Amino acid sequence: MTVPTGRRERKKAITRQKIADAALRLFLERGYDTVGIRDVAAEADVAVTTLFSHFPSKEALVFEQDEDFEQRLTRAVTDRAPHEPLIPALRREIHALVRHCTADSAAPIWHMIDASPALRKYEESMRLRHADALATAIAADPDLSRTTTACRAIARFVIDAYSLAREAADPKAAVDEIFRMIEAAWEVTCPSADTTGTAGP
Repeated sequence: MTVPTGRRERKKAITRQKIADAALRLFLERGYDTVGIRDVAAEADVAVTTLFSHFPSKEALVFEQDEDFEQRLTRAVTDRAPHEPLIPALRREIHALVRHCTADSAAPIWHMIDASPALRKYEESMRLRHADALATAIAADPDLSRTTTACRAIARFVIDAYSLAREAADPKAAVDEIFRMIEAAWEVTCPSADTTGTAGP
């Protein structure tokens, strides 16, 4: 989670984390569908209105690092070293994110998500939102010079790489395999690339 700087921001971050921890604890103990918003608020010792000021929905409680995930991906684009190629920077970040989500401690959470149609639907909409944010960051970089369609397609591929690798028997190998395809697709979208199959001038 992004570290807040001001006292008020730190207090809000602590409350948010307390709510998220309480929700996850109840969801794993009792089952996602059997726990209500009021149950979570009571467990976290906050008002329901306070809970909703931090999380817009019950589903969002499960994906409390949603914003951090999105920021890490966009920063992989915006904060990479001058002239560093885009795809290796994104591959490095996806590797780190996949390592986190495939840790043994994360397994019960993903089992819960996979078993819930509501959570799967929320995760799908979240992936699309992350892809849009990543595509915007790529398109805004003047050094990358790709069409809007190319930026959106590559961003979708990167987000899907995370999901596919999470489910693979060897997540690290899966990330590398998928990113070889992403690298090839990125090169094809270069304005100077010859896509006709014939030699250029």
